[in-house]
Amino acid sequence: MATLHHNITGELTQELLTPGDDVRVGKVSLTNIHGTTACTVDLYIEKKLTGSFYLLKDVTLPIGATLVYSGVSFDNKKNQFGLYIKLTKGASETPAVDVIIR
Repeated sequence: MATLHHNITGELTQELLTPGDDVRVGKVSLTNIHGTTACTVDLYIEKKLTGSFYLLKDVTLPIGATLVYSGVSFDNKKNQFGLYIKLTKGASETPAVDVIIR
């Protein structure tokens, strides 16, 4: 199983895994790397014509905190689910999170 790393900044929805990447996901680690503000995290899977399904919704990630979401399991083969993240800033600062997918 490959380990994928992402540095996510800003408040736009960003794709972590594209449908068809064929990655087996068992754990997702999120770390707030911003030095002065907490952020809110939405982490979800999405499939065309099926919709979005939230793994995490409006979860506050304090400064320097790490959240490990284990037991993740979904089909990431072609025409199946992609994995997405959306950050919301807790103050006027741009949110920044490191994501590790195992």
